[in-house]
Amino acid sequence: MKLSDYVIDFLVEEGVSEIFEFIGGAITHLIDSTVPRDDINCVSVHHEQAGAFAAEAYARINGKLGVAMATSGPGALNMITGVGSCWFDSVPCLFITGQVNTYEYKFDRPIRQIGFQETDIVSVAKPLTKYAELVVEPESIRYHLEKAVFLAQSGRPGPALLDIPMNVQRAQIEPATLPAFLGSPEHLALVKPVVSSEQVKQVRALLQAAKRPMILAGGGVRTAGATAELAEFIGKSGTPLVATLMGLDAVSHDNPAFFGMIGAYGNRFSNMALANCDFLLVLGARLDSRQTGTRPDTFGRAAQKVHVDIDPVELNAKVPVELAIHADVKDLLVALNSELAAYQKPDLSPWYGVIERYRERYPTRSNQNEFPVIEPNRFMELLSSLCSPGDIVCLDVGQNQMWAAQSFRLKERQRMLISGGMGAMGFALPAALGAAKAAPAEKAIVLSGDGGIQVNIQDLDTIVNHKLPVKMFVLNNNCLGMVRQFQDLYFGGRQQSTVVGYGCPDLVRIAEAYGVPSFVIDTMEGAETVISEALALAGPAFVEVKLEQMTCVNPKLVVNRPIEDMSPHLDRQELADEMLIDLVDEGEVPK
Repeated sequence: MKLSDYVIDFLVEEGVSEIFEFIGGAITHLIDSTVPRDDINCVSVHHEQAGAFAAEAYARINGKLGVAMATSGPGALNMITGVGSCWFDSVPCLFITGQVNTYEYKFDRPIRQIGFQETDIVSVAKPLTKYAELVVEPESIRYHLEKAVFLAQSGRPGPALLDIPMNVQRAQIEPATLPAFLGSPEHLALVKPVVSSEQVKQVRALLQAAKRPMILAGGGVRTAGATAELAEFIGKSGTPLVATLMGLDAVSHDNPAFFGMIGAYGNRFSNMALANCDFLLVLGARLDSRQTGTRPDTFGRAAQKVHVDIDPVELNAKVPVELAIHADVKDLLVALNSELAAYQKPDLSPWYGVIERYRERYPTRSNQNEFPVIEPNRFMELLSSLCSPGDIVCLDVGQNQMWAAQSFRLKERQRMLISGGMGAMGFALPAALGAAKAAPAEKAIVLSGDGGIQVNIQDLDTIVNHKLPVKMFVLNNNCLGMVRQFQDLYFGGRQQSTVVGYGCPDLVRIAEAYGVPSFVIDTMEGAETVISEALALAGPAFVEVKLEQMTCVNPKLVVNRPIEDMSPHLDRQELADEMLIDLVDEGEVPK
């Protein structure tokens, strides 16, 4: 059979029904192999970056694998940001690029290029992939495909890339004679870490001794498919939970144990809760500076800390812990739930009372007098109240992301897709495209800013062509607000390139030109009616939400402060009165 037909057969067997691609000459064989089939479709996007983001979202929703294809040279390079996004956020995707014929490829010759659009994409992609390979021999295709997908899905998941020259794509192969990776010595040598029963008993002992326990749920909970096990653990132990940005959809926010997001742009009450705990169970979080602030030495300083992660290099890398467990989060929680079978749940009502008081006293909202028209956190609360269970919320990067992370309350079965490690503007719209393809029965909700929506706005056309129920809410403050806020804080209010030199066209007219029904919200009065109308439409809808230009994300952690001491800063005595542990010495905290 033709090798390109074999590749498509393989993808179908892996449960892939959508390939996100932007065609070019070097992948025409692969694309053509999908044409006679009804079990796999090409979703033709207008930029390879959008295709990569869509594949990432598709993988995160179907829980298996996403696939994107691009042609050689500029197509492959355009896809790299999406490859990196999957690498940093641990998403299993297979990226397939076309390449010039092997007889046109330079290999080790000291020249820049022979074939048209020839580019050594494998060397470019290797630092951002678990496996990247140029397929030179047609007979090796099965081995490379099986290895790429296995590595993408195992351990700490991530992307793989196969670069397939045109003459290899069109080669004839005999499938029955192809060597396999699965079952090979290389495959069998790969060992999954085993949960230690001794470590599980240590976790139980630390939990049992705690008066103020806390779970920190990271993105690894969802990556491991451990949401049910986490809910069971919460039920058995009664332990309250806070989340990182990537861990926000690890539990329903209706769960009484859920107490918001921690970190540099987290809820003040969440940060204060974590700061005062005496036992911290970290599940699948990297403990990077967006979580700990720039003073990791002060993070959870009163707590006995247990850190669980599938990636051993993340353990004790940034925050030293009392117990580091190299394990799959799901395996650990299964073992821990078994260990707690006869566990007597302690009375944690005094601790819950403290955290509840923090949440009541320090809600996440900007001053209503400062932003009298639309206060973004209140808008997010309203929008989330009107969305349905099962909706997939796709966040862009910028202030919109933080307002949603702080105040959008996720219901049962709702998901929240975020570009965490890469933090790529332009993520939300193509992510919603991929999510809608993976879960056609659900709505995809885009939350973006005026800057982010312009990066991949061209794929409004793809959403319209596929008649997808993607509801776009663009918070427009006519600037690149996150960096503008940073400039106001640290650069004397000089707003070069965020306000000065930045522009935004009439987004509603653009959306309408693509054929998307469009709305405007410029006050909270009537906002509920507009939101409800947009959500009720059968296909896509576009809603521009007009904000004042100086709207800020509050609270925010500034440099050299512990996470409980956020800006706008509480009076020092008030903070001391609220804390159950000693403050960081004021002399150590720069003004």
